[in-house]
Amino acid sequence: MHDEKKPGRGRVKQAALDWLKILLLLLDEAIAVVAVVFLLRYLKVDIPFPVAIAAALLVGAFVFIVHRAVIPGFRQKAITGPDGMIGAHGKVVEPLAPCGTVVVKGERWRATCKHHVSAGEEVEVVSLEGLTLTVRCKRPAGNRMPAGTNGAS
Repeated sequence: MHDEKKPGRGRVKQAALDWLKILLLLLDEAIAVVAVVFLLRYLKVDIPFPVAIAAALLVGAFVFIVHRAVIPGFRQKAITGPDGMIGAHGKVVEPLAPCGTVVVKGERWRATCKHHVSAGEEVEVVSLEGLTLTVRCKRPAGNRMPAGTNGAS
């Protein structure tokens, strides 16, 4: 039973990794501040020590808050490429029987579906192979016809 992980340990590890990323992102700002300080000393610009400390704290706080706001972006789902398409919703513009055309994220795509889907219906992307989407219809299963049928009885 020693192999069991403590509850919340994964969250603590993730938080530690997030803070490490923030510190690494702050490193370039720290280097820039040091460069400015050396440039001011080289140019013989005299800044009172309390003013320098106050300015450094303000800039540091601003940069820290901005970087802290970036943390949620570390865990966001990919929004480009094939991973960004899975789960996206679109509309059929040329009937899928089984192949047709859909518009997803404002772009026209060739698509296939297991069931006949009429123009104007909503679909959801389930996979992407090359430049062809595989979609599923969002309407209830009882209202679907198998692909290749025209609905005539």
